[in-house]
Amino acid sequence: MAAMHTLIAIIAVVVLIIRFKVDPVIALVLACLYLGLAAGVGVEGTVTAITEGFGSIMVEVGLLIGFGVLIGSLLHSMGAFSKLVNGLLRVVGARRLPYAMAAALSTIFPSIYVDVQVVLASPIARSAAPHIGRRGLGYLAGAIGTGIFSGYVFVVPGLAAVSIAGLIGVPLGSWLLFGLVFGPVTAVLTTLLFALLVRMGLWKPDTDEVDEPTAAEVEEAEAEAAAEAGPSASERRLPPLKVSLLPVVVPLLLIAAGAFAELFGLADRVAGMIGSAGSIARFAVSSLQLLSDPNIALFVGLLGAFLLARRVLREYRTSEALKKGFHTTGEILLITGVGGSLGAVIEATGLDQILGGLFTADANAPLVLLVLLAWAVAAVLHAAIGSVSVAAITAAGIIAPVLGQLEISPIAIGLAIASGSLCALHVNSNFFWMFRSLLGLTTQGALKSLTLVTTLSSIISLPMALAVALLT
Repeated sequence: MAAMHTLIAIIAVVVLIIRFKVDPVIALVLACLYLGLAAGVGVEGTVTAITEGFGSIMVEVGLLIGFGVLIGSLLHSMGAFSKLVNGLLRVVGARRLPYAMAAALSTIFPSIYVDVQVVLASPIARSAAPHIGRRGLGYLAGAIGTGIFSGYVFVVPGLAAVSIAGLIGVPLGSWLLFGLVFGPVTAVLTTLLFALLVRMGLWKPDTDEVDEPTAAEVEEAEAEAAAEAGPSASERRLPPLKVSLLPVVVPLLLIAAGAFAELFGLADRVAGMIGSAGSIARFAVSSLQLLSDPNIALFVGLLGAFLLARRVLREYRTSEALKKGFHTTGEILLITGVGGSLGAVIEATGLDQILGGLFTADANAPLVLLVLLAWAVAAVLHAAIGSVSVAAITAAGIIAPVLGQLEISPIAIGLAIASGSLCALHVNSNFFWMFRSLLGLTTQGALKSLTLVTTLSSIISLPMALAVALLT
């Protein structure tokens, strides 16, 4: 019954928002109340799940969203994203830009934290979209969605990738070799297929994108603002692109450095050091641990963007950019938090435990069926719970105890879990609502882009996992 009520709640959210134009926050809370009461969680349990789900999401992504949006607003005010887009267009061209972004997000900038990735990538996509064409935002939304999550589940140090490898006992070096193939291949093929669907008429800007001012209206408004600010603000030389992008690049480097330090056990090695050299090393590691925390890393980026903006813009224009960022942040935080509430209520129904015995019951199935079953368990968990990492970790935890009884390569099962955990990211995920708001999409647009590309990525990567199972 929990599965049926979960399905009803998810469908109700989509219908209320798309068909009856109900605000997403209201629709999500109604779905939480229905699911909790209908599935037997109880009044107190339902309210607790809603509030604690909201709070836990804010703990995880609240500051990330706030700092990231403010960085984007400040850099936009200095024209940094326009410069970056023009540079990308010169190097790869408008038609190849979605593929370049998908490949980069899945390999060069692996998704250690998907929330950080979408916060930093979305303003670039929105700035670049008009250069690609009327459906440019659709192309880039799909590319960003598949790029981020293909890297997250397949490429070290993505959290889901590292978690699966650890739980099923696959050495990270081995996983890295397979992941560096699975990640970009999945992302690029998905982008190619999604682009074909967009060209066939899937994407409709009038209904899939939030109504916003045209590019000409934006340029006119910015010109008026510059004139009001006075000549000293508009005449100052803006910093070069490599300097403008430091508030974005530095946080990513700090987070990546911390992730790799943790992977290679740097803290444990330093703990064994003695003497003055050991003290210095411990201080260095402690500093890295502080600065590599995603919240602190993004704050460092925000501080850099603020100082840069104050140097090249007047105080008034810097304050105006911050005000725009604060206004955007409030809306995103509320809808993201309530999306987390729905995921918490679903988890409270115990649906993951119901799926827990499925794999054990079929442990003696043929090799191909075992791969399909591992994929299906992760896919169902993700569709129900709404978290890629939780689905991946839960599925790996279910399968790991019986893995020694199976005559199959652990890496094949791990890749199948990663593939399944990609499937159908939708309305019960807080990331879905972040993605929708940051990219300026309607709920329908987010379903057509993020939900569709994660489903396509899952399906495209499954045959590759089957091939590994048959060849290893």
